[in-house]
Amino acid sequence: MSNSQIIVGLEIGTSKVCVVVGEVNDNQVANIIGLGQSKSRGVRKGEIVDSSVVEEDVRNAIVEAEHMADVEIQSVFLGVTGSHMRGFNNTGVHPVVSADREINDADIQDVIKNAKAVNLPSDHSVVHVIRQHFSVDGQDGILNPEGMLGAKMEVDVHVVSGRYNRLQNPIRLVSGLHLQVENIAFNGLASSLATLSTEQKELGTLVIDLGAGTTDYAIYSGGVIKHTGVLAVGGDHVSNDLAYGLKVPLGRAEQLKVDNGSAVIDPESKNRMLDLSTDNIVPGKKVNLNHLQMIMSLRLREIFELIANDIDQAGLINYLRAGVVLCGGGARTPHITKLARDIFKLPAAIGRSSTVSGIKNALDEPEFSTSIGLIKFGAFQSQAIPKREGLGRAIRKQFVSLFGGRK
Repeated sequence: MSNSQIIVGLEIGTSKVCVVVGEVNDNQVANIIGLGQSKSRGVRKGEIVDSSVVEEDVRNAIVEAEHMADVEIQSVFLGVTGSHMRGFNNTGVHPVVSADREINDADIQDVIKNAKAVNLPSDHSVVHVIRQHFSVDGQDGILNPEGMLGAKMEVDVHVVSGRYNRLQNPIRLVSGLHLQVENIAFNGLASSLATLSTEQKELGTLVIDLGAGTTDYAIYSGGVIKHTGVLAVGGDHVSNDLAYGLKVPLGRAEQLKVDNGSAVIDPESKNRMLDLSTDNIVPGKKVNLNHLQMIMSLRLREIFELIANDIDQAGLINYLRAGVVLCGGGARTPHITKLARDIFKLPAAIGRSSTVSGIKNALDEPEFSTSIGLIKFGAFQSQAIPKREGLGRAIRKQFVSLFGGRK
């Protein structure tokens, strides 16, 4: 691929560290050429709790990805999540003061600057300010107002913020491995970049990334981001519920979830028992399959209902004409799409990274959506910001990303 650049996406997840290497051409078409994974041991609910072991896990995943892609990784785009992150909409207003009332680029930058002047807690920092639509003198839905005439211009934006110190923890860890963090992106937005087509973004789609420690979600409608959120609940909580409810060790509960789990209860499982008598840890133990599926279904149902309530309060449920897309490791749960259809009363499907090419096992597995989306995010950023700045400065300046907005 001529005139291409190497972009690397890094997700430090609760259950795994994932590194994806992409080769991106001048047309922003990404080809996945490398993949590295490592079991994650020092992360809880999407955030680092033991830096020393996380450093080792990240290093192992980086080395594996380098060997597969035959490149030396020097910088990454880093995914971030956590219960401290918040998404909300804001509006900026700017009077057009030129004599001829023609809107120029300086006016556009000023109105966006005003939209970014949000009243955040002192310990919070803006991660994304994502343009939605402009309006000029009451005319809504304008994508690019430059050259138009008007007296007052407004812009709607979606803002994603998080606690500064908690955002800095993974950044400092990666920097300590002599890797440059080009930028950070909210995992839910990255996953939507990987899995949604232009048509799905336009029609309206809810993307739910079911991770081990968190569940991230984002809504696209009219081609732009409308809403984002994080729940500090994920697949690990399902395993914990099973361990408690079935009275088995956590590791055994995790294996039972993988081997026999389901998002809905199979009526035929009522009288079926799982014999654990050969297990050295719980000898002679038998588990009711119906009970196992009931525990799983209740926890997953709760996650979906919390998201549905949030979307309903935001008034966005009727905007989701393309339905629900599920990704993350939790999307592997049997019958998860059926449960999503039951809760949201919308079509539901497993997300695939169809917007990129390359290594098939990376593209077909829903747990790689975030890392692949980070490559697309990186491609957008390199296009929008020719001269990259240091990340700390970029966060403080509250940069604008291109998740659906137009330059």
